Amino acid sequence: MDFGKIFSDGVREALGVNAAAYALAAIGLNVQYGLTGLLNFGQVGFLLVGAYGTAITVKETGAPLWAGFLVGILAAIGLAAVLGIPTLRLRADYLAIVTIASAEILRVLAGSRHLEGFTGGPFGIRGWAGSFYDLNPFSPGRYGAGKVSFDHNTLWVMTVAWTLVILASVLVWLLKRSPYGRVLRSIREDEDAARSLGKNAYVIKIQSLAVGGVIGALGGMVIAVNFQFTNDDFWLSPFTFLMYTVLIIGGVGSVIGPVLGAMLFWFVYQSLDSLLRQAIHEGVFGDVLTSTDAGPLRLAFVGLTLMLLMIYRPQGIFGNRQEALIDDR
Repeated sequence: MDFGKIFSDGVREALGVNAAAYALAAIGLNVQYGLTGLLNFGQVGFLLVGAYGTAITVKETGAPLWAGFLVGILAAIGLAAVLGIPTLRLRADYLAIVTIASAEILRVLAGSRHLEGFTGGPFGIRGWAGSFYDLNPFSPGRYGAGKVSFDHNTLWVMTVAWTLVILASVLVWLLKRSPYGRVLRSIREDEDAARSLGKNAYVIKIQSLAVGGVIGALGGMVIAVNFQFTNDDFWLSPFTFLMYTVLIIGGVGSVIGPVLGAMLFWFVYQSLDSLLRQAIHEGVFGDVLTSTDAGPLRLAFVGLTLMLLMIYRPQGIFGNRQEALIDDR
């Protein structure tokens, strides 16, 4: 087997657009879950409204791309308000049910044929991000070293995406060090105690849901711009649980954890895919496995890894055990 290709495939994905988008989504979850203790199982809904808000604004109204990004951000804030106002008085398990159901409702509506003239229905919206690539400062060609290289358009998306990751990480770092960040952690640890000190925990939780949702929406915009396309198949509910996997691998409540967790996740995920496909092609598993089994097997490996992490290192690789022991009431 070509282990050099396996390694380079993993490195390319660890540095690529998907890793940056997952990092943004996990940073948003970190604000909601890691800092505030909100068990949001519908984070993918924020990515969806970010992507669709941008795409619909640009494609249907002819507005500039920056206006589309602004609409996507406002859509994420609106979704946080719609979800948060009626649900954030609920216990964690009920909140989880409501958020995952809301994200699935949004996905079904986005793919509905009745809304085809607005959202594109099952066919989605394509070819709307050309003005973003018109700003590309990189000359046409490939950039990188050896097998780890990217074309100029992908490199441009990566540059913007990882810049957003850095800015979001700095924001979380500043938030953790601020008095407001200490209030968030106090709500996570004991909401009743925070309220007894005069803090409006209900409003602060809505604010946390909105901040994390906006950061997640940026990840959705990155994915949509990279493909110049979005439809309902992009935003399936399991996406949220992959974000949790990234967050738990890196470390709940840590600043750098979601970023390194996303890179490590995509390195292992893609390396394993390449390894399995080569092994199946060379007949290592005989007739037991075919190439179509590689995808489900790597997902099973992700599930096993997450289970072992939760048992033996719930704080993740870079996290603090105390941060991981959240009282979700």
